[in-house]
Amino acid sequence: MTAAQKIDPITLQVVRGAIETIAEEMAHVLFRMSFSSIIRESEDLGAGLFDTDFNTLCESESTPMHIGSIPGYLRGIAETLDDGEWFEDDVVVHNHPYFGASHSPDLAIVIPIFHGGKLVGFSANTAHHIDIGAATPGLIIDVPDVYAEGMLFAGTKLYRKGKRNETIWSFIRRNSRASRQLVDDIEAQIASARLGARRFKELLDRYSEVLVFSACNQLMDYSETMLRQRIAAIPDGEYRAEGWLDDDGRNRGQHLPVKVCVRVIGDRVEVDLTGSAPQTPTAYNVPFEGSTKVAAFAAFRKLLLDTATSETRVPSNQGSFRPISVIAPKGSIFNPEAPASAEARFTQCNFMIDLIIKAMAPVLPTEIIAGSSASISFASYAGVQPNGEYWVFLEVNEGAYGGRPRSDGPDAIDNLMANTRNNPIEDLAMHIPMICDRYELRDDVVPGAGRFRGGMGVVKAQRILTDGIITHESERHSNVPWGIFGGHEGAPGKCEIYNIETAEPLRQMHSKFHGLAVRRNDVMAYYSPCGGGFGNPLERDPQKVLEDVLDGFCSPENARDVYGVVLDLEAETLDLAQTEALRLQLEGQLQRQSL
Repeated sequence: MTAAQKIDPITLQVVRGAIETIAEEMAHVLFRMSFSSIIRESEDLGAGLFDTDFNTLCESESTPMHIGSIPGYLRGIAETLDDGEWFEDDVVVHNHPYFGASHSPDLAIVIPIFHGGKLVGFSANTAHHIDIGAATPGLIIDVPDVYAEGMLFAGTKLYRKGKRNETIWSFIRRNSRASRQLVDDIEAQIASARLGARRFKELLDRYSEVLVFSACNQLMDYSETMLRQRIAAIPDGEYRAEGWLDDDGRNRGQHLPVKVCVRVIGDRVEVDLTGSAPQTPTAYNVPFEGSTKVAAFAAFRKLLLDTATSETRVPSNQGSFRPISVIAPKGSIFNPEAPASAEARFTQCNFMIDLIIKAMAPVLPTEIIAGSSASISFASYAGVQPNGEYWVFLEVNEGAYGGRPRSDGPDAIDNLMANTRNNPIEDLAMHIPMICDRYELRDDVVPGAGRFRGGMGVVKAQRILTDGIITHESERHSNVPWGIFGGHEGAPGKCEIYNIETAEPLRQMHSKFHGLAVRRNDVMAYYSPCGGGFGNPLERDPQKVLEDVLDGFCSPENARDVYGVVLDLEAETLDLAQTEALRLQLEGQLQRQSL
């Protein structure tokens, strides 16, 4: 490639729009063509374009966990690639967590982009698959090593020079409980990546290789500059927060510490996880390259480059990763040593982001939020049909955000690194032997009180219509989302299993359980954590308190004792004079308690 050239602002935005559109089109093709609901409905995927140095040129606005992970995949492929080199029309599949992958169910499909006879970049995507032949259907937690996670691919060519490798395809079909969906979803990924390669080559033909890559480099530099400017405005120093995870899925009652130290050094940030738990003997570990580092990237994009709060929209590319470095000691839960299993890795990442936000509260009081559910309820339901074939269903249940500087925490929504959509319950009933008995906001607890309250969690009760197996990965049954700046803590999550046809008492489940055998008409009811409150509850708009009581988000007693609001529920009104007097009284009590 000849020397780079300076691109004028108008052309720069034309190229930016073009590559971002390519990434979005790749994602659209992928989820529209896929068969499994985790991709088709939840959109648990990411897609984009990358240069030969594995820099992210653009990525789809999909699940944040996938944003930033593919460069790790590409570096892993460079170490393991079949033939040791790329050929035109190759198609590679890769998911090895010790060669850069986010975790093993996230298969990446990578296609090299050749232009003028030379390799100029890559079109790639990742997507979560419902079963890759692991020890239990769909998800795993309590397994001894990475080899129990199912099929591991490292730089494996599905196509070589355009010729299909039928041996590998046959191997895939024969090693998954949901082989039809797995193969069809991989085909959708290939179609998506081929589209990306074709569109990018069309862009190179139209504007020239020098111009397009010069523009991409300027866009990466721009994103880096914007993030460095935001970091430089934060006082240098070390900012710390810590908490714990419930357990590792096997050793009950043994909390796992998570410690975060954010070092602001000029215009860069260092996230140090030293002091966090040692790696676990289960799959409850986090691949360092593909997940731990990506969580840190996502945290600071949320804090400093959020689209809704930033004056200008900053492209999501490699530049927004460069000012951030991550430290996690080898052998810790955030940087395990092979061959430790590392499939059940999401809740740790989400909790790490929640702690980063908490650590930055003293210096970013108008950008941070109170504690979110910061977990994920990832459930696998599976069983064997009368014809001997498996059915497998993966579901992500919503959580809730913490209260925010200017508004309440959103209710019943994926948060922080999670961004998957819910599965329509009508679609569920059409495809698998399950019925959703209940799907609504929690009514057994209240969210964290505050000037802006925490979000309400969800309750979802899924009934299985055959004997089967459930594996469930979640968190925060013991560690409650925190309130901040005077806000109150939220509510912990819980999970129950019961049978609608028997009089047996319901079972309170741990936040994580693996390969649980269930019977026909057993129900798993999951209650997600509620977010913490932001600011003093006595400063909340009394009208909002009345609305919360009428909506069932707050009890009349809570309105009086915590918010200091006097209501007439029969008339559905509030008494502002009595409210003002009660709030003065409660404020005085708080001041005396603090002395």
